[in-house]
Amino acid sequence: MSEPIDTLPDLERVRAAARRIAPHARVTPVMRCSALEALCGAELYFKCEHLQRGGAFKFRGACNAVWSLDDAQAARGVVTHSSGNHGNALALAAATRGIAAHVVVPEGAVRAKLAAIERAGATLHRCAPTQAAREAMCAEVQRATGAELVHPYADDRVIAGQGTLALELLQQIPELDALVTPVGGGGLASGVAIAAHGLDPALDLFGAEPSGADDAAQSLIAGKRVTTMVPDTVCDGLRALVGERNLDVLRMHRVEVMTVSDAETIAAMRLLWSELKQVVEVSSATVLAAILKQPQRFAGRRVGVVLTGGNVDLDALPW
Repeated sequence: MSEPIDTLPDLERVRAAARRIAPHARVTPVMRCSALEALCGAELYFKCEHLQRGGAFKFRGACNAVWSLDDAQAARGVVTHSSGNHGNALALAAATRGIAAHVVVPEGAVRAKLAAIERAGATLHRCAPTQAAREAMCAEVQRATGAELVHPYADDRVIAGQGTLALELLQQIPELDALVTPVGGGGLASGVAIAAHGLDPALDLFGAEPSGADDAAQSLIAGKRVTTMVPDTVCDGLRALVGERNLDVLRMHRVEVMTVSDAETIAAMRLLWSELKQVVEVSSATVLAAILKQPQRFAGRRVGVVLTGGNVDLDALPW
């Protein structure tokens, strides 16, 4: 039975997603680091989604979408557009059900991520590096194959799947005061907000966004979605403009978006490698950069810190 995709998910749909993906997704660990806690003056609970299947949290949403399809839909396969982690996740999720996956990728995407998508068994379709080109190529693949579109962040099945991360974290660490996630298209931030506030309405929710791609922060201030920004950031996983529905959820759940420079994010990435001893990609480091930038906001508190991915191109490290 396929799920509706025209209404925002609620806590029950996130719980259903958790049951659906349980046979396939990993329960990722939570780590602490005394050196980083001393720097920030807070208890930091790092949710290590870079250790998820495919090296990123994206597997949760993709897996939920794939296993939400009825048999007739699934037989026609799935398609998406992605510069990396979502495409890899959808390919891996499709493989768990034995169905075809098509991934539209923009020219100039990170080579290591494209190689991972191909290894996972997807068919790559290349296009110009614009949103319009991605969407046009997706539509073309849909017409040719009948594949089901699984949008990287605006699909409600994806949002619900990403929300399972918060369910899992709050089972592992039940008494958090605040939770910080990166913000790109907003699939993770919105799913986490729905699940976290479903369990604990008093939890303070924060998003960390590159200042060179701060459309979510600008949109929340303006009271409407800002679509004129051309992202300019080393955080390749956070260059997507926030989705309309995702923005609605951020506003509804009072998510405060904090912006950080690329230099601050790269410094935080080095700290995570050197002190936490974890290889995470630069987009993941925005969360620590945000806490380090405004430590007074988190001082003395128990903070969940979501490390979203670890698919690093080792030949192109930002230092």
